[in-house]
Amino acid sequence: MSEMDLDLRPKRLAEYIGQEEVKRNLSVFIEAARVRGEPLDHVLLYGHPGLGKTTLAYVVSRELNVNIKVTSGPVIERAGDLAAILTNLSPGDVLFIDEIHRLSPAVEEILYPAMEDFRLDIMVGQGPGAKSVRISLPRFTLIGATTRAGLISAPLRDRFGVVLKIDFYSVEELAAIVERSARIMGIDLDRSGALEIARRSRGTPRVANRLLRRVCDFALVEGHSLINAQVASRALGLMEVDERGLDRTDRRILMTIIEKFGGGPVGIETLATALCEDRRTLEDLHEPFLIQRGYLKRTKRGRVVTPLAYEHLGVFGRKDELFDS
Repeated sequence: MSEMDLDLRPKRLAEYIGQEEVKRNLSVFIEAARVRGEPLDHVLLYGHPGLGKTTLAYVVSRELNVNIKVTSGPVIERAGDLAAILTNLSPGDVLFIDEIHRLSPAVEEILYPAMEDFRLDIMVGQGPGAKSVRISLPRFTLIGATTRAGLISAPLRDRFGVVLKIDFYSVEELAAIVERSARIMGIDLDRSGALEIARRSRGTPRVANRLLRRVCDFALVEGHSLINAQVASRALGLMEVDERGLDRTDRRILMTIIEKFGGGPVGIETLATALCEDRRTLEDLHEPFLIQRGYLKRTKRGRVVTPLAYEHLGVFGRKDELFDS
């Protein structure tokens, strides 16, 4: 996480743009925890990458006025790793675990009593001399984040008292985020430029901020003092991000299905092989946007390109034949 990323992150719920229902619920739960004088119940945040789950975890810690410790599922390889983290928490602290669905079963077993009873049961020693030791933990709040809620085991999911879904953002919300980031970065950006970037940001703040930086680079090199719609459109066009937010890989996915597989259906493994891409890259980074925008469908037999995609790509040859069958 770069220093610039931290600077752009909102510090409080009032500064956080979008996700109104999530913010409303969180504010109630946080205030209730304050009134009771207890830590906030454990929180699970799920949604696609770049939508603000990590940012929300930091915001919650600041609203509670407590420290936050950050780690991720793949980093916690052994039960001892988790024990070391938990025993170093102070009362009320927030422990944020990103990609929590990637915790190993052995680590999860240690986490259950820590979440429910704030205690650790660990084995010390080996063989006949091994014994179980119980360690009391300070009361803390676990915030877990995942892009794949379905991969979280039921026992772990059931131990979260608060489960919140983070959705894609509207163009207006993204434009407001871009304008805020531009002010912080000292970039001269007008409303038309913000909207042009927002429309091509795939409903995702992380993408919006990345595109803003790159548009700023183009504007700087070409000598533009103000980023308006024309400047932003030219820069994004050079980056091969089209007016609906599809990038080169998105269009390549759709055209591969059309040209090599007759518009589909095609299995994800076959598609990944044809594209020379990793399956998870397709499933996590590209498919959610293409499906949410109506360019791609998942069926039992595989992925199918929709009429909207044919129209957007300017390909009309086999559309009627495919969707009449």
